[in-house]
Amino acid sequence: MKILVTGGAGFIGANFVHYWLENNIGDKIVNLDALTYAGNLESLKDLTGNKDYEFVKGDICDEEFIDKLFKEQKFDLVVHFAAESHVDRSVLSSKDFVITNVEGTMNLLDAAKNNGNVRFHHVSTDEVFGSLGEKDKPFNEKTPYDPRSPYAASKASSDHLVRAYFHTHKLPITISNCSNNYGPYQFPEKLIPLFVTNLIEDKKIPVYGTGEAIRDWIHVDDHNRGVEMIIKKGVIGETYCLGGSSEKQNIEITERILKLMGKGSEMIEYVEDRKGHDLRYAIDFSKATTELGWSPVIDFDKGLEATAQWYKENQDWWKKIKSGEYKEYYKKQYQK
Repeated sequence: MKILVTGGAGFIGANFVHYWLENNIGDKIVNLDALTYAGNLESLKDLTGNKDYEFVKGDICDEEFIDKLFKEQKFDLVVHFAAESHVDRSVLSSKDFVITNVEGTMNLLDAAKNNGNVRFHHVSTDEVFGSLGEKDKPFNEKTPYDPRSPYAASKASSDHLVRAYFHTHKLPITISNCSNNYGPYQFPEKLIPLFVTNLIEDKKIPVYGTGEAIRDWIHVDDHNRGVEMIIKKGVIGETYCLGGSSEKQNIEITERILKLMGKGSEMIEYVEDRKGHDLRYAIDFSKATTELGWSPVIDFDKGLEATAQWYKENQDWWKKIKSGEYKEYYKKQYQK
């Protein structure tokens, strides 16, 4: 197959590109990324010269560019990761989230529809479902949408658009809603890489409120294996929830990272809680297990330890991000 991966220079997308090429020999990937702040080609430098991989710099919000790309490349499949995804940034300013996550998705859907009804997999988030109480049942595919942040609202909107193109235009789509990912190549503004890299630099780690928020954590490789199984075995028009079966309070994650890094609680800096901070996310992934045979296999403690070790061993990667050096390099490489 010839596959368009959008947002393939981001965290989950870059891991997906590596995963797919390693496990699907002969398939070709075109990685489309605008190289905004979270896009980093350093995550894919080992693929330089790979005949089955091509990078294209471009913006999914550029309708004419996207349609031309589809016409020229003749894709068999789109895997759509590209999104503005950081909740804190959406609280400060929502506009980019609406433009990229809603209008950008619409441009891709139109291009897929107008260029051969290309198979389309849309990667979404559990945050579209809102917030759970401590004793509420986990989210599943039938949970009503109740987004509570501008980021979640924009992703919910894109989910609805994808389903609308299936019902209206018969576009062959699937959707996955996934819980919190962790693993290598994650931008160090997110909780786990921020805490690990701060501690390496002997800096304090900021914990919202009292750290009581609960998240379900899934290793990025488990997530991408789930996406692969949805693409290969999923029912067209259906949604699949992917979770890690690892619900943890943020303070528990904090304590585990401190222990891994050989630091004490004096490194914690409690900060004002995020506006509208959802209490708990949890995923019931039984549909994916029953229909696809998928379930997470990476133990959280082992995955967290391996992730912390990756950041210890790849300090050049994240230090360039924290300093901003990575952006200057790619400005020179891609002037458009």
